[in-house]
Amino acid sequence: MNRQKRSRHHRLKRAVAPYLYLSPSLVIIGLLMLLPMVTVIGYSFQNSAVLRRDPSFAGLKHYQAIFADPVFWASLWHTLYFTCMSVVFHMTIGMIFALMLNSDRINPTLRNILRVLYILPWLFTAVIIAVIWRLLLEPNGVVNSILMQLGLIGSKIEWFSSPETALHAVTFANIWAGYPLFMVSLLAGLQGIPKDFYEAADIDGAKAYQKLIFITIPQLMPIIISISLLDFIWTMQVFPLIWITTGGGPIYSTEVLSTYTYKLAFSSYNLSQAAASAVIILLISLGLTLFYIRYQKAR
Repeated sequence: MNRQKRSRHHRLKRAVAPYLYLSPSLVIIGLLMLLPMVTVIGYSFQNSAVLRRDPSFAGLKHYQAIFADPVFWASLWHTLYFTCMSVVFHMTIGMIFALMLNSDRINPTLRNILRVLYILPWLFTAVIIAVIWRLLLEPNGVVNSILMQLGLIGSKIEWFSSPETALHAVTFANIWAGYPLFMVSLLAGLQGIPKDFYEAADIDGAKAYQKLIFITIPQLMPIIISISLLDFIWTMQVFPLIWITTGGGPIYSTEVLSTYTYKLAFSSYNLSQAAASAVIILLISLGLTLFYIRYQKAR
């Protein structure tokens, strides 16, 4: 009988031990992530949250106000455009550079130099990237000077100050900043593809584009989908780059969900409505995260 008790006690200790080791991290995650989330969700159902000691219950009033605001829908469209264009070009540029760095046709020394140059954008913070592109794209900046010398434009363009170009300009800056993640991930995937596949394709007389379509891309597809989903989630929440370059302007032309929420909270001091907007962003991100987790489990 004592032996059975000791056996049960030993099994219980083994079952509980992993959770005891994880408990400090779980407590920190709960304090720094879960508690603020629950607090913000609570604020979204209150009138004058934070500003009053005894805020009244508002129900879905703030969510209705968000959905009735045309600026919210404009910011949602801008977020989707900014995110989708960024992810597509991150993947495209990352694939091109990864194939280039994996090619035996390029001198190894040149490959190493290109590897350093291509990964440079990843070393800069969002603030530095924003400052760099503000200097490059200002009316008297380098970009306008080059385009005018080439005869592509007849006058100086105010890239970040014009409603017609501001969103495209800030998207371009984000594309430049984010492609190294895809490049490094795809390069690692390319180096893991067995060379036997390509040798067999060469024997069958396959051309370069056929090997790319029928061997390289299918082999890299798990990496492409995983990184694309993660990049989509991260890019949706980009704030510093847009805030420093355009501040959501001009005339809301670069307003995205993150800047829209920030302005509600710290410009209009409508913290309850800002909380509702933050919850909407959370739900969108949560849906994408669940899709990503289901995809990873399916693999």
